Amino acid sequence: MLKKITQINECALILDFGSIVSIDVNKYINNFANIVYDEINNKNNRFQIINCVPSYNKILIQFNPLLNNKNKIISYLNNINLEKKNTIKINSDILEIPICYSLIFSLDLENISKKLSLSKDEIINLHLNTDFHVYMNGFMPGLPFMGDLDSRLFLERKLTPRTSLQKGSVGIVNKFCVIYPNTSPGGWNIIGRTPLNLFNKNISEPCLINSDKKIKFKKISLKEFNEIEKNLNAV
Repeated sequence: MLKKITQINECALILDFGSIVSIDVNKYINNFANIVYDEINNKNNRFQIINCVPSYNKILIQFNPLLNNKNKIISYLNNINLEKKNTIKINSDILEIPICYSLIFSLDLENISKKLSLSKDEIINLHLNTDFHVYMNGFMPGLPFMGDLDSRLFLERKLTPRTSLQKGSVGIVNKFCVIYPNTSPGGWNIIGRTPLNLFNKNISEPCLINSDKKIKFKKISLKEFNEIEKNLNAV
């Protein structure tokens, strides 16, 4: 499935698995990356690969150019065979994420309703009834890119991004849904907010939501949101 390997600078390669964005391709990407992670974490680390960063359908490989072993790394990557290694894993765990669609959180819900000619309840129900697949983390640490939304909810990014979105804001663009792990700028269409903390750099597993996870949203009231947030902040 690996289409080509391209060197993008003196210390990095891009592994290209094609232009298709699908769950099957993404699962292949994550399993391929897991093999490279095992090599990196191996005490021998034959090729001294520094880092491996998977995305929708690409993988970034970082290496030390001073070792002059780029060709060996490329040969190793070209010869990875997932079928022979029997590494394909199926993740059946579903992580439930609470979300509040209160008007104070759903900044774009009314505008989305007008654009898509759907009621607010229809939009919320379509979102709640989606079984999300986490394709990757990106933009900032802990921000999950999740698909696949019902095509009836497809929207472009906002023409003018907001300079500040609150931590936990849930946004949609085209087939994807994201959750902002920290307060930041953002151009996605915001439909709600979760009280959960998605990223904590002080723990061994800093990201609450990792790639290849299955996600389901659960609707909560504003009162429940405040209670969860209060309890989390008290820890």
